[in-house]
Amino acid sequence: MDFKNITVAGSGVLGSQIAFQTAFHGYNVSVYDINDEALEKAKKRLNGLKDVYAEYFKDEEKASAALKRFTFSSNLKDAVKDADLLIESVPEIVEIKTNFYKELATVAPEKTVFASNSSTMLPSQFAEYTGRPEKFLALHFANEVWKNNTAEVMGHSGTDKQYEEQLIEFARTIGMIPLHILKEQPGYILNSLLVPLLNAGQTLLAKGVADPETIDKTWMLATGAPMGPFAILDVVGLQTAYNIVSNEAKHNPAAQPIADLLKNEYLDKGKTGKGSGEGFYKYPNPAYLDPAFLKA
Repeated sequence: MDFKNITVAGSGVLGSQIAFQTAFHGYNVSVYDINDEALEKAKKRLNGLKDVYAEYFKDEEKASAALKRFTFSSNLKDAVKDADLLIESVPEIVEIKTNFYKELATVAPEKTVFASNSSTMLPSQFAEYTGRPEKFLALHFANEVWKNNTAEVMGHSGTDKQYEEQLIEFARTIGMIPLHILKEQPGYILNSLLVPLLNAGQTLLAKGVADPETIDKTWMLATGAPMGPFAILDVVGLQTAYNIVSNEAKHNPAAQPIADLLKNEYLDKGKTGKGSGEGFYKYPNPAYLDPAFLKA
């Protein structure tokens, strides 16, 4: 493996975290998004992450140095011109990912390995559009990557195993713990466990069984977990949650009420999660972090 230049495509909540984690560990990172407005938001996120990393790792100098390793472009060809590895973190919508890979296939250098950070979709769904299925696989990160430092590496049936090994080694070099998925699995390991929990919580809410705080409190009290499903959804971002459940609703009508609730009661009101200051909870001091939250 001789990766030096990394392109991260998609600069949302998780894309920005992946970019900063990579730059923090010494790589040059080209950040790609669809327009200059999105890139300006990315720069603000990355500046905010500088402070997060400085505090978490107690290393202001290293965090500041990471900011100097970024370049930004809304032109995909320019963004990948030197890329040894491209990590895709575009929205969880099939059409968007398909169109992205079709364009990427025409502009990326032959050397570039493609890795998808998709939370729920399989590499095999898009391999034919990449133009290099043998160099295409999944590299999935958990939210708040600096502390939840898992990196799930999963190929498809056409992936050359050497690239799985390269991605495992790359993950180690950026401070992650690589987790090798031996067989394609929707949701990998993490989301195979997590998504049913989040869906169950949202279903209880959509049916009017209980409010978000009661559902979270129940889970936290009964299991000792530090967060309940709605606190987790706020961190993930409600737009991502909506994209996933809307896709599910296409073949599972039971998911439609959840999608409607997320859109009508939260997204349409600007409540997109922790990043916007409000989702199911209000930030920076959400109720679930109050010591009294779990007391009688």
